[in-house]
Amino acid sequence: MNDIVLGYDGSDFSMQALDWALDEAELRHLPLSVVHAWQWPYGEAEEEAKAHLRKAADHVLWHGAECARSTSSGVQVESELYEGPAAQRLVELSGSASLIVVGSRGLSALPRAVVGSVAGYVAAHADCPVIVVRGPGPLPKATRPGPIVLADDKPHEAAAEFALIQAALRQLPLATSADVGEPAAHHPQVCIQQGEPHEPPTLVVVGRKSSAPFGIASFLSQHAPCPVAIVPEPPA
Repeated sequence: MNDIVLGYDGSDFSMQALDWALDEAELRHLPLSVVHAWQWPYGEAEEEAKAHLRKAADHVLWHGAECARSTSSGVQVESELYEGPAAQRLVELSGSASLIVVGSRGLSALPRAVVGSVAGYVAAHADCPVIVVRGPGPLPKATRPGPIVLADDKPHEAAAEFALIQAALRQLPLATSADVGEPAAHHPQVCIQQGEPHEPPTLVVVGRKSSAPFGIASFLSQHAPCPVAIVPEPPA
């Protein structure tokens, strides 16, 4: 479908992710799909009880989609209510999506966060890039936004290209210690700053290599002071 997919659960964390996902959809001129998953957690139950939970889930999804429609400037917004694990559905959708956006509490307990959270699972298994947006509430609008940072010293080509595209879309410099090489020729308008950034970044981009499925990306997605994009290595 080539859309931006947002994992939405109604929390303050997913509201911040919604803000970022809308921004991506507007910049890329792509539709936004708001996805909310629910499941009955208590074993066997009457259908009436499940119906009440589904109705509540439907309201959560409606609220997210309406927030997106009311604050966007012409973005096509679709919604999907899924019965089952959220992480599983988002990974399924990543096969045809341009980007997945999820919120995260940014837990410091790494094993719990990576294994147990939706954001961690999706970032480690998705077929498309995933942006993990940390912290609650709406994203603050910086008066002087910082650069896009490519955190890999030796990024694979897809990660370098994603970072360059983000810098071009947002009209920000790209800070990196890596040699981005030939792909920069397709984005001559991007100012490339070699070395560490001098100001807080707007977005950190890191590649996810097939030989090391999560690696440094797991650390950054939990501790970076800004959203983190995890870009999977294309299949050989």
